[in-house]
Amino acid sequence: MKKFLVAGSAVVMASLALVGCSSSGGTKSGGGGGKITMGFAQVGAESGWRTANTKSIQASAKAAGIELKFSDPQQKQENQIKAIRSYIQQKVDVIAFSPVVETGWDAVLQEAKRAKIPVILTDRAVDSKDTSLYETFLGSDFIKEGQKAGKWLVDNADSSDVNHDGKINVVQIEGTTGAAPAIDRKTGFEDTIKSDSRIKVIASQTGDFTRDGGKQVMESFLKSQKDIDVLFAHNDDEGLGALEAIKAAGLTPGKDIKIITIDAVKDGMTALSKGEFNYIVECNPLLGPQLMDLAKKVVNGDDVPKRVITKETTFTPEEAAKALPSRQY
Repeated sequence: MKKFLVAGSAVVMASLALVGCSSSGGTKSGGGGGKITMGFAQVGAESGWRTANTKSIQASAKAAGIELKFSDPQQKQENQIKAIRSYIQQKVDVIAFSPVVETGWDAVLQEAKRAKIPVILTDRAVDSKDTSLYETFLGSDFIKEGQKAGKWLVDNADSSDVNHDGKINVVQIEGTTGAAPAIDRKTGFEDTIKSDSRIKVIASQTGDFTRDGGKQVMESFLKSQKDIDVLFAHNDDEGLGALEAIKAAGLTPGKDIKIITIDAVKDGMTALSKGEFNYIVECNPLLGPQLMDLAKKVVNGDDVPKRVITKETTFTPEEAAKALPSRQY
């Protein structure tokens, strides 16, 4: 029986790093005098994607001459809020962060607004009716990523390697509950597969964007669900963990179970090039250069777009093999 897996990506890292020193005011770089100080609150180190994202931000801040205060809240919203409040107390020039979850930010962002410290959202959005609480949001279109994954499934649903008795049963490994990419990727994927009545999501569970989470959830699915044709996991790391569970169950990933992931980090791309994954939707983590450019503009009072979307693509096994030698993450 042929199976089908769609996976997305996950991330692993945790520590507190401090780069640079705080600025308590004075002339900003736009005025030709002092340095900009940025306080950045990361999500954590849950995946290879996040690690690449952190390195890009740290390296880009150094290259741009921006002093960076960096914190790793270890995927906890309360830790991010504490970090942001610390940045406000230190009177940094700009605050940037990737929200762990979408909701619950209005109070701390109001504090930043009252302190006249501009805020930039990176990678993930917040769910707030007051869009004046942040200057701009830099990141991917997560709904579109889910749509791309769903479209690949729909386009390949007639393949004998995918189809099982005229039905395609899907199980889904979601990202962190309440996180923007988890919500949007699920929405984009499920809305897209509605165009083919044979495709149905029969079970869905969070893997928290981690490799261990993906493995545990896939092990559970393989035991509890019969006739699984598709697994959609929300990032590469979850997919890589699921891949381990598939192999342990005596199945061949990429053949018995076809796998689609989101992120396109090196480990995922390597699995894709070997035919263990079948399709990857890219989510570019290298946001550092764009973030530093936006930071300089908002500190100087320049107008910036409310939404800045990163450019991304998709990969087949053949395309992954060609791209791997020059892959930066």
